[in-house]
Amino acid sequence: MGLAAFSRPPVFPRRAKRELTTHPKFYFFDAGVFRTVRPKGPLDPREEIDGAAIETLVAQDLRATNDALQLGYQLSFWRTRSGLEVDFILYGERGLLAIEVKRSSIFREQDLTGLRAFGEDYPAAERFLFYGGSNEYLVDGIRILPLAAALPNLPTLLHGDPAAGREVGRKVSEVGG
Repeated sequence: MGLAAFSRPPVFPRRAKRELTTHPKFYFFDAGVFRTVRPKGPLDPREEIDGAAIETLVAQDLRATNDALQLGYQLSFWRTRSGLEVDFILYGERGLLAIEVKRSSIFREQDLTGLRAFGEDYPAAERFLFYGGSNEYLVDGIRILPLAAALPNLPTLLHGDPAAGREVGRKVSEVGG
């Protein structure tokens, strides 16, 4: 894939059980460019800009890792008409992965809503929440990983060996859900 000014990952359409939105997402090719060209003003909270920039960074790293290692995933996202969303869906011969990205240093139960719903519709999916914190957790089968641990270890996480992904970073704590 050549260097493009932006990308528009499609909605993940496979055997949808829920009514999905058809509006594509939009990502610049570079998180720094996004931050530079994004309008800023009194109605644009920094948290909103930072969250979108981090999501762009993850999109960029997912695409680069997938392409460099020739993993063959199709990158898309999942959003229902009722507002449930998962930022990134990776689908291919190696499996089905769902990744939600949050900039916050703590994760909240509501951050897992889209991943839980996606897991109900696609039980075979390996689900992740990447967040700005420093601890790893496992909640209802969802792996919650710090961005600082997840991004450098994307080759391991995406390689399709579920056991390999469990070796990332700190000890994973079980959290009741």
